[in-house]
This record gives sequence, C-alpha cells and structure tokens, in this order.
Amino acid sequence: MEILSSRILVRPRDWEVSRRFYAETLGLAVAREFPGGVVFFLGTGYLELSRAGAVTTGDGETQRSGARPEGDALWLQVRSLPDAVAELGERGVTPIREPRREPWGLDECWIADPDGRAIVLVEVPPGHPIRTDLRE
Repeated sequence: MEILSSRILVRPRDWEVSRRFYAETLGLAVAREFPGGVVFFLGTGYLELSRAGAVTTGDGETQRSGARPEGDALWLQVRSLPDAVAELGERGVTPIREPRREPWGLDECWIADPDGRAIVLVEVPPGHPIRTDLRE
C-alpha cells in the first residue's frame, strides 16, 4: 500500500469556533475550502474540519453520528517547543500538560482545541533516533 497524502478529519461541536482556533490561534494556512468544510495545511499533512457527521433526531436535538474515540489527539512537530509554547501563551492558550522530556526522548507539551481534543506539541531533540536515517 502506498500512502500519497494524509489528513486528520475532525467533526467539531462548534465548527466556527474550531475554524477560528485552527486558522487564527494556531495560524494554520488554508489548503482548500469546500461546502461544509475546510482543509488546513498541517506540516506535511492536512487537517480537515467537516460539518458532516451530525444528525438531527425526531425531537430536533442534534447528536453526533458515531462516538469519537477516547484519547484522540493531534501530533504536531515544532521546530522549537519553548518558542511555540511562548507564542501560544501570548494568544491565550494555556498548556494542559507542561513541556517536558518524555521517557521516549521527545520534548512534548499538551494543549487542547475548543472541543478538548488534545494537541501534542513535539520537538525532536538533537540525537534522537527520529532524526537519524536508519536506511542502508
């Protein structure tokens, strides 16, 4: 199987709030827009916010179709974790988990989007195996 591209599909509770968060707070550039959604550039991948997935019940209440898995998260690699945390702090974002070196050797900080979805900000420190090309 050959993967040519990837994206994370998100169906937020409040589409407009989430769109502003990803576009303005995180500063993601728009790759394309379409009726009912927007796709942002996300490093070498994509993030799609979609209005699809909600259903209206007979009593007029809106419910989600399908349950969102517990513990879902976005993993975003940044060049400098301290710089990213400082920049987001200036925009009013408070970490839900402070920056630290994880046992697997990555520097991580967790924030959350408007729906409470975890966003893991990651800096790969020098000398980490991810920075090493192990192909022969």
